[in-house]
Amino acid sequence: MLREQTPACGPARDALIAGGAFDVSDGLVPANRHAGVFAIRVRTAARRGHTIEGLAASVDILRQAGEERVRTGHIDSVDRSSVFTIFLNSSATEVLACAGGLRPIPLQKPTEAPG
Repeated sequence: MLREQTPACGPARDALIAGGAFDVSDGLVPANRHAGVFAIRVRTAARRGHTIEGLAASVDILRQAGEERVRTGHIDSVDRSSVFTIFLNSSATEVLACAGGLRPIPLQKPTEAPG
């Protein structure tokens, strides 16, 4: 099901083939609601200098899907270095979009200077 909907689909497929973990939610949400939330993530990531592979393309696909109900899923690579969010149709038989890549490294708290 992971074809080339977005640039993140190939790496997500590779993570699955290598034995990565996969989970799909039971909930259904209108695609355009996801588009709004993930559009904010695109802007936030850009402000921080991060790129999330396939995220902007996923937002466009979700906007086009409008009120269609979609499921979300997550793929984690075996070593947990990469994570992907996938968007599936309501019956979870087709991947509409995929975004993700290397897991962001958390910001480190500055160390206190000796006083």
